[in-house]
Amino acid sequence: MWRNVLRKTTLSSGELEFLTWRRGYSSSTSGHPARRFAAVWGNGDFGRLGVGTLDSQWSPKPINCSSFHHQSLKSIACGGAHTLFLTETGRVYATGLNDFGQLGSSDPIKYSREPIEVLGLAKGIVHIAAGYHHSCAITVDGEVYMWGKNSSGQLGLGKKAAKAVHRPTKVECLSGLTIKLAALGSEHTVAVTDGGEALSWGAVASGRLGHGLESSIFGFLTSSSEYTPRLIKKLEGIRVKRVAAGLLHSACIDGIAETGSLFVFGDKVVANLGFGEAKKATMPSMINTLPYSEEVACGGYHTCVVTRGGELYTWGSNENGCLGIGSTDVFHAPERIQDPFLKSPVSKVSCGWKHTAAISDGKVFTWGWGGSHGTFSVDGHSSGGQLGHGSDVDYIKPTMVHVGENVKALEISCGFNHTGAIFGYM
Repeated sequence: MWRNVLRKTTLSSGELEFLTWRRGYSSSTSGHPARRFAAVWGNGDFGRLGVGTLDSQWSPKPINCSSFHHQSLKSIACGGAHTLFLTETGRVYATGLNDFGQLGSSDPIKYSREPIEVLGLAKGIVHIAAGYHHSCAITVDGEVYMWGKNSSGQLGLGKKAAKAVHRPTKVECLSGLTIKLAALGSEHTVAVTDGGEALSWGAVASGRLGHGLESSIFGFLTSSSEYTPRLIKKLEGIRVKRVAAGLLHSACIDGIAETGSLFVFGDKVVANLGFGEAKKATMPSMINTLPYSEEVACGGYHTCVVTRGGELYTWGSNENGCLGIGSTDVFHAPERIQDPFLKSPVSKVSCGWKHTAAISDGKVFTWGWGGSHGTFSVDGHSSGGQLGHGSDVDYIKPTMVHVGENVKALEISCGFNHTGAIFGYM
């Protein structure tokens, strides 16, 4: 009962704080506020939310960072315990944990409570991505810079590179290719060229790279890592337009007209799709039961797809209700979420470890793990409100996150146990 009271009370104060912030923000910027801004919620450990404290935020809190006062934000990328921000002018900022250099700062700081600019990047960054402990930025010319943890080669810098890289470093072996997008998982990276070719690198285990590498005839891994980007040959001839990377699996969408097919590879994806008893697909496997796919997101052990018509399908592990189907039953094949998306199509989706967020009609909806069972479901400590509903309660159905009036959600990103969104003024 106390949780319900807390939720209602916090929602009201959260909306009030949002509106108060907006008035103050407009005033502090001489009546010319940025057109797009970020709001965050969830676990505040190590400053991953960038709001200046280590406190968890139970409902959306706008980031009132001086660095952003005269800059509109283009996108946000939530990682394990850090967050990246990209401004419309192509500058990158980072906040949160820095134990492996994932903030891109060479200063010996353990973490940052507020966004700090990532220096050493080429001008004109157009895309950012965050993994569990590593980070990525892509320039307007398709050059890739990476930094952070590199113990499994997830930075693509070669076998001799350091295990932790604290400053953005260009992935030289991609020279000659124009990279458009990248997705970062726990210890791997997947990227797409302007021609639709898919490459991957990092930890090989579980088949998450899609190269078919697993075990030798004696049961030993042929290789534990791919230290440089490698073409996913099974996808040759397919023009990939979207990629996603989760804990131990990955996904790609075919961008060829009238196709929009989804390919998945990695841990548990085969069993979860009803292909038999096998638990892994070490090479891309096509799912032919979905309509034309536009967006895809991979979480801990679940996957979400948005179709061309704005329909949202989910499947996989359903711990804490992260599939949003109204129960905690595991679904082995894509299942469409009916309510509340029948009348308003979904435009964006993102998956955390065990929670999910989507944008529909400019509104944010979240569901799954609220934090009440602890970070690893064993310690009994709350992780802190990654659903943004004012409590740590799990939600098994998509539920709207209450924010201020006259704003529209444009981008959404789920981290391990925090969430961030980019909003624009209506």
